Amino acid sequence: MSESRGRKRTGGRGTRAADPQELARGIQSGDRVLLARAITLVESRRDEDARLAAEVLALTASRRVAAIRLGVSGPPGAGKSCLIDNLGCRLGDEGRRVAVLAVDPSSSLSGGSILGDKTRMDGLASRPDAFIRPSPAAGTLGGVARRTRESLLLCEAAGYDVVIVETVGVGQSEIQVRQLVDVLLLLLLPGSGDELQGIKRGIMELADLVAVNKADGGNLDRARGTRAEFAGAVQLLPRRTPEWKTPVLLCSALTGEGLPELWREVLDFREHLLQRDLLDYRRSEQELFWMDQLLEERLLERFHRHPAVAARRKEIRGEVRAGRLSADAAAALLLKQFS
Repeated sequence: MSESRGRKRTGGRGTRAADPQELARGIQSGDRVLLARAITLVESRRDEDARLAAEVLALTASRRVAAIRLGVSGPPGAGKSCLIDNLGCRLGDEGRRVAVLAVDPSSSLSGGSILGDKTRMDGLASRPDAFIRPSPAAGTLGGVARRTRESLLLCEAAGYDVVIVETVGVGQSEIQVRQLVDVLLLLLLPGSGDELQGIKRGIMELADLVAVNKADGGNLDRARGTRAEFAGAVQLLPRRTPEWKTPVLLCSALTGEGLPELWREVLDFREHLLQRDLLDYRRSEQELFWMDQLLEERLLERFHRHPAVAARRKEIRGEVRAGRLSADAAAALLLKQFS
């Protein structure tokens, strides 16, 4: 991708202080290097970077396009990256600008991530009209990264009219992606019928579309059987969107079979929301959700940085470890220090 282009001009990441005005102008002009730098800022945990990132977001707020926000979730091995690569190239051929925010799993020990999604989307990565940003989950639950929402807003400010969020692929707990996108696609594998017992709750209830991928070659008959099982199962789940019957489709990210039909369902669902004034409502509810999330995060950061808490925390943790203080009592003591 062209993130490497222009690095000499911009100095690369971290070589000099970021200028919010320069970043905002670069983002709005379609400079992918500066878009990547801005996303690095929003992902940073440094106070100064957070301040600069907030300024960039404010400066670009009025220039955001009305993008189609698509979430793609599913278990590991379902072919999410391959599907996004093929679909994204097709959308690019139609004149759309596609941005992909891919969340990679992080090690629970080292915190590191491979960030290999870009290499698995080599077709899309080579296109000048596309942008791919892998980010580590870094301990964030819900299948998305800590600042995926802000990254999505920056991509819209850069003029990308389709923004795809690929979740980390950890299973049914990936419900936070619902608070980011307009349309949520759940991707399944042929032979997933044994999972029917576990779909009563979680992401299956939240999916707007379901697709059985890898429906090709020797997998085709098995994929058809899986589709039939899930088509019956989704009818038993409560409808999250009024008057919308969740379709269960077949597709092959490898051959491209079924992808035009899949995209047509994405557009049909978004139109369904628009006609019933549900799109703005859904996005406003998402904003309220993220307001609460950010409030909790910032309160927790203040708590841990509070001088009185910091002064007593090590001692109180030692008391808990030694069994002389219960977890409830310890938490109450630390909250008393904070208040």
